[in-house]
Amino acid sequence: MIPVWKKIEEKQLSSIYLLYGTESFLIDETKQKLIQSVLTEEEMDFNFSVYDLEEVPVETAVEEAETLPFFGDKKLVFLHNPTFLTAERSKEKVEHNLKVLEAYIESPAPYTIMVFAAPYEKLDERKKLTKLLKKKAEVVEAKKLNDKEIKTWVRSQAAANGVQMDEEALEHFLMLAGTNLQLLASEIDKLSLYASEEKRITVDIVDKLTARSLEQDIFALVDRVVSGNIEAAFRIYYDLLKLNEEPIKILAVIANQFRLIYQTKELSRKGYGQQQIASFLKVHPFRVKLALRQTGNFSDEQLSSIIMMLADSDLQMKTSGMSKKLIVEMFLFRLQNLAN
Repeated sequence: MIPVWKKIEEKQLSSIYLLYGTESFLIDETKQKLIQSVLTEEEMDFNFSVYDLEEVPVETAVEEAETLPFFGDKKLVFLHNPTFLTAERSKEKVEHNLKVLEAYIESPAPYTIMVFAAPYEKLDERKKLTKLLKKKAEVVEAKKLNDKEIKTWVRSQAAANGVQMDEEALEHFLMLAGTNLQLLASEIDKLSLYASEEKRITVDIVDKLTARSLEQDIFALVDRVVSGNIEAAFRIYYDLLKLNEEPIKILAVIANQFRLIYQTKELSRKGYGQQQIASFLKVHPFRVKLALRQTGNFSDEQLSSIIMMLADSDLQMKTSGMSKKLIVEMFLFRLQNLAN
């Protein structure tokens, strides 16, 4: 991913780009970099076109791409939702003349940059058009980043803001903020602004300024309980209530965390690695990494008991008149007794 962005920033541009994958932030970021690199603000009105291929035939976009720029030297043509590149049954309301598109890809206009934005996990590699695009286009696969890739991405975002992030600070940052790239980018901008004089983001800065995701707060809450620090666990719980998080939602996220710990422990015992577990469970690798840290704190019997306790608490919330806030508090005390 990074080399492609670097080429764009250095104006080493291709005539055709294929952006595909389910990480929408990476697709949007690449599109923004292309716009900033190719067009001035004045040229946007004349030389920037966007087509939704679920609504417009592809030959219309090709015709636009073949038309000379009205103002300036380059034009950008974005083609969204090219479902004809996938194995899915066609849902388009229009018919596409794909022969016209194939001919264009073989000999693209030198003054146009055509960008396919395909928000799909997979493309149909058997199709002639997919093979041709992968051969002729600059391909950006916007997949969910693994642990190593997300760290590289965070470092590059910080470096783009003119600061460095300490390794310990980076680990702490991901533990607190989670893995949503849109949120991470916003948090990095905030941290970078604060650290603009020292040019260095430390653990203290991360701890002071980073907004916690609910999942990461729950991870920390569970961690405090099993380490015997019940007071710290309750502080996190009451802070979540002050932020208007509903007790039933907090209990549901705690349940998700323990299910993940249980599943991760079982799969790890069977020889699965972190990346394999993440793929099998369809969760981000960093969440698996955090869950693996906690598996050693619980025996199989304890995890089974905790999951039963969570089911009982959920039932109480839905059927009894007891305070939902109190039900979560009772669960945390029971969890502490079981863990210790």
